[in-house]
Amino acid sequence: MTAAGSRPGFALRPAAAAAQAAGGERGQEPPPAQAAPQSLPADAAVDLAAERKVLRVDAVLDALDAELIGLVPVKTRIREIAALLLVDRARARFGLAATPPSLHMCFTGNPGTGKTTVALRMAELLHRLGYLRTSKVVSVTRDDLVGQYVGHTAPKTKEAIKRAMGGVLFIDEAYYLYRAENERDYGSEAIEILLQYMENNRDDLVVILAGYADRMDTFFASNPGMSSRIAHHLEFPDYSLNELAAIADLMLAQQRYRFSDEAKTTFRDYLARRMDQPRFSNARSVRNALERARLRQASRLVAAGSDLGKDDLMRLEPQDFLASRVFR
Repeated sequence: MTAAGSRPGFALRPAAAAAQAAGGERGQEPPPAQAAPQSLPADAAVDLAAERKVLRVDAVLDALDAELIGLVPVKTRIREIAALLLVDRARARFGLAATPPSLHMCFTGNPGTGKTTVALRMAELLHRLGYLRTSKVVSVTRDDLVGQYVGHTAPKTKEAIKRAMGGVLFIDEAYYLYRAENERDYGSEAIEILLQYMENNRDDLVVILAGYADRMDTFFASNPGMSSRIAHHLEFPDYSLNELAAIADLMLAQQRYRFSDEAKTTFRDYLARRMDQPRFSNARSVRNALERARLRQASRLVAAGSDLGKDDLMRLEPQDFLASRVFR
């Protein structure tokens, strides 16, 4: 199984970053949602604000705002989902039964746009609201689900699903499950098993598919059964230059580094150039650039060999970025 931490989000607070490092089924388990509330008479009233406070819904939503820069459309949809589920809980107390909502989702966007981080927070939110038994997220790819010979796929897929039951199964690059060009491919078997569990275990499993938007469109066109079971499609846009710069500031602050005034300008120039190059991965590329800058800063300080103060050890300078191939 592929750990979700292998495709981390970004701009995480230290506590959240530590939780991600634990692996594919991780995250500090929040207090379980309360048992189903007692029924109310028709002339009673419910206080949704009090419910939000008791269930600590806002704590999850606020954490998402603190962890991720931008993503306004995504955050808006998550708040809408939270509101719907909160209202559904209130309706149930009055005996206003409704069909359980479908919570399977699809996250589309380029690498480094926060899909894994949002999946983590979504699992926590659904757990707090009582729609999932746990807040665990099991992250998998095609290799974790599809076998290489007859009879190999079913047990692999079922084992991954078993590990995710009660929580979220996050399938990254889900479009690789379907390979129309290979008649002997076993991905279709994994898809059929997933469909069965998604339909029959809607109250105990949420499946989140993730990948590039165009490839996911092709995947859904070829698998209408899967498309019909996905209720929420969230598009994760690329980040603007200003948003990427803000993400960098957050990352450095968490690691107790900072830009000099000149380095801040140089890094924005770096970002503007890097955004136009192949394989740019949004926040992931920002993180990688800062890691390389830290290496260059360390080499620069060791070579200087003079007395160093606290600020010297924290400050990144323009030369720590200008050595990048981006400037050649």
